[in-house]
Parts: sequence; structure tokens; C-alpha cells
Amino acid sequence: MEKRDYLKLSWEDILFEGRNKSYGAYVLRKIYDNNMSKALILGILLFVFGISAPMIVKLVKGWIPEKANKEIMKEVVLAEPPPMDPKKPPPPPPPKVEPPPIKDQIKFVAPKVKKDEEVKEEEPPPPTIEEMKDKDISTVTKEGEEGGIDESLTEPPPVMEEVKPKEEEVFNYVEQMPAFPDGESAMMKYIRENVRYPSIAKENGIEGTVVIQFVVSSSGDIKKVQVARGIGGGCDEEAVRVVRSMPNWRPGKHNGKAVPVSFTLPIRFKLEG
Repeated sequence: MEKRDYLKLSWEDILFEGRNKSYGAYVLRKIYDNNMSKALILGILLFVFGISAPMIVKLVKGWIPEKANKEIMKEVVLAEPPPMDPKKPPPPPPPKVEPPPIKDQIKFVAPKVKKDEEVKEEEPPPPTIEEMKDKDISTVTKEGEEGGIDESLTEPPPVMEEVKPKEEEVFNYVEQMPAFPDGESAMMKYIRENVRYPSIAKENGIEGTVVIQFVVSSSGDIKKVQVARGIGGGCDEEAVRVVRSMPNWRPGKHNGKAVPVSFTLPIRFKLEG
């Protein structure tokens, strides 16, 4: 039997001893160490190049000369103005433009409906259509010229009026609804003590519920009181009067801010038997 020195053999030779070494696995294991060494060296080189790339770029830029950007200051000398001739007369003033003639105007008095005893004969009657045919309507009577123009065309434009602030949005439902001072029971007591049954409703036996709708402003005032559903006989007017006479409510609040809220209140009218 052939004696072999196994200490000098590689582990591939020992592993594939007595086997077919032409098999691909033997070749792959044989060149594995060589390939790993090459890959390790290549990885180290790429890592070092990646770290040193910014320094290399900065170093290369330092070798390239930069173009000097110099601002050129140029002095511009303006020519002196021509001398003034003291003997030359000044230019003539612009011609005076006469305003155009004004058309005749007649004061328009709006007719008012009065009682016979209040009518005064000395008041002038309003102008007729024929008198106003070729004249302008004005607040006063002025004489003009034939073929004149409207005086408003020569007047400066009117001053624009200030834009009124937009009214607050009225909410129907809010997080905290408005309430009568001291609560709902105090409100019902106030209505009972202040409502006076109309005599016409008593005589005609009118009973029912009047629905009043109003707005509680952000300050608690009662505004825009109106009848949503009435029964007649003076009960509607009485219900409106009582609601308007109420003291200020606690205003409703939305997102922690006082806002105007629409509120509906039924008031019942019932005859005592």
C-alpha cells in the first residue's frame, strides 16, 4: 500500500481521495481560497476609494485655475445742461378753459299724502312732465343755457361710502344654547306674570299656542322677534310684546365664543273655566 504524507495534502485532496476529481465540486473548492482573496482585496480597494473620493475631487479642483471675476467700475460723466438765457421770455401760461354751459334744472318736489287740514296753498305744486322734458331733476331750481350739459358731469366723482361690516352668522344649534336668566322655570314664571289675555280673544273664546321665533344676539339681546305660528285675536301681538320685554338672556356659545342663535318659544293661551 502506497504511503502518503497527509500533512502535506490539502483538505480538498483528503476529502476527494478515491473519488472522481473531475467533478465540479472539487474544482470549485480548489479555487475557493484564491477567489476569496481576490474578492477581499477588491472590496478593500473599493471601500478606500469611496472614502477618499471627496478628497480626491477637492484636490483635483485645487489644480484647476479659477477665472477671476472682477467688476469693472466705469465712471460716466454727464454733460452739463445748456445755460439759461436771461433775455429769453418765459413760456406763456396755458389757455384758460371756460366751463361748459349748464342745462336748466328744476327742483323736484315729491308729492306727500297729507290730510286736508294740513294742506297749505302756498306750497308749490310739483313740476309737470312738459316742464321737465328738457331739464334735469335736482334738489334746487337753477337757470342754465340752451344746449347745456348736465351739472353732474362737471362735479367731482362722489365719495364711495364705507362698506358696512357683514352681519354675524345666526346659528340654529350650538354647543351651549342660549338660556333665560335663572333657567327655564324662571322664564315660564315671567311669561305667566306678564301675559295679559287679549279681550278680543276672551270674547271669542280663542285659545291655542303662539309660536314665537327670535334671535338671541352674542350680547344676550332679544332681536328679530316674529310670529312663526299664530292664533289671532290679539294673542300674537301679546306674545311678541312679552318676548321683547324679556331681560337679556345668557348668549349661546360655539367653540367657546358667544354667537347669535335663533330660538323658538311656544306661548300657550288658555281660558280659565
